[in-house]
Amino acid sequence: MASQRGESAAPAKAARKGLDKSHYLYIAVIAAVILGAIVGLLFPEVGKSMKPLGDGFIKLIKMMIAPIIFCTIVLGIGSIAKAATVGKVGGLALGYFVLMSTFALGIGLVVGNLIHPGEGLKLAPYDPNKKAEVDSTVAFLLGIIPGDIPVLPTLFAAILVGFALQKMGAQGAPVLKAIGHGQVLVFRILIMIMWLAPVGAFGAIAAVVGATGVAAIVSMFTLMAAFYITCALFIVVILGGLLQVVTGVNIFKLMKYLAREYLLIFSTSSSEAALPRLIAKMEHLGVSKPVVGVTVPTGYSFNLDGTAIYLTMASLFVANAMGTPLDLGAQVSLLIFMIIASKGAAGVTGAGLATLAAGLQAHKPELLGGVGMIVGIDRFMSEARALTNFTGNAVATLLIGTWVKEIDGEQVTRVLSGEEPFDEQTMIAGHHEVHETPAQPAQPVPANA
Repeated sequence: MASQRGESAAPAKAARKGLDKSHYLYIAVIAAVILGAIVGLLFPEVGKSMKPLGDGFIKLIKMMIAPIIFCTIVLGIGSIAKAATVGKVGGLALGYFVLMSTFALGIGLVVGNLIHPGEGLKLAPYDPNKKAEVDSTVAFLLGIIPGDIPVLPTLFAAILVGFALQKMGAQGAPVLKAIGHGQVLVFRILIMIMWLAPVGAFGAIAAVVGATGVAAIVSMFTLMAAFYITCALFIVVILGGLLQVVTGVNIFKLMKYLAREYLLIFSTSSSEAALPRLIAKMEHLGVSKPVVGVTVPTGYSFNLDGTAIYLTMASLFVANAMGTPLDLGAQVSLLIFMIIASKGAAGVTGAGLATLAAGLQAHKPELLGGVGMIVGIDRFMSEARALTNFTGNAVATLLIGTWVKEIDGEQVTRVLSGEEPFDEQTMIAGHHEVHETPAQPAQPVPANA
């Protein structure tokens, strides 16, 4: 499972050092998108000729789909089994996370069907068997990148392996550990590939804008605006309403209490960066250590509300942009696939994009050509994803603490009213560490959400 959990709460200085590279990548992607749009508008033919850059990046992402799906699903099934042994808290947390992630995926589909993002662009469908008319050198370079492995058979095999390892018990532990090490390698490769995102984004956006003009830019902005609005409504209406009914806590008071964490997430596009602080603040708020220790780390892998909304809305955007909208049956089957595969979309740069590509490849491979447009705007939507994921985990911790009666209601009132402020020195001194929980196997240190 691509968890958004580090091994321990890193000192602020070390965390900042690790975030600098992410900032450079973010800036480079934004610059590439703007430059690609300008080239596509001013020099349409030149923009169209940049398409191989986007195609090459998509092929690299496709190359990683099968190993990512295999490792994350095998480890994920093992994690679910382990989490259930934690007892009432673990079982309740997992049930809630699966339900909320599924609900978020459904919301993404509903909104996508209402606004029809990408409609009217009619981009050329992707055909892996068709030889593009490109320079022989370009064709040679693209041919170096390995072909993709079918996704659904990989998913099926991973599920069988996961359950088989469960039955093996202690004998299966070394195999799980080996797959965990393999996952570290796979995600390290993916992170390396994501440093080519600016090149892929430039080529894809230049080609799309060169072919469709301003319509492509309008469609992308429509998707981003709709996604941000959907995430905001999900936080305030769905999460806020649930929190108010179950605990009596106002969502805006909770968000004010977590204001510093929101600023950190917004500046890094990663809810991962605020994980140690969330654990410390939830304990200070009055939720018991065992509940926080199980719920928060597990939620960072299983409770990905923002990512779920993104995956379904982005899928519909690509389908509409390619002129082949998905019917209801295809949407439902895609939703089921995303429920399973999205558990590997947390914490590593590009994992969400790979999951999106996997879903499209499994259902309609010809839609993969439209992923290039998502590459360009993916980073613009990452803040909303991260903020929604983070808020969902904070709310979940309070809800589960209330359900299992492991929360101090008076402490919650005092803290949220400002009578008992959080002591920042406890974080600086490193007193709060991320709780290890049986719900999670050992993970690589991840990057962005």
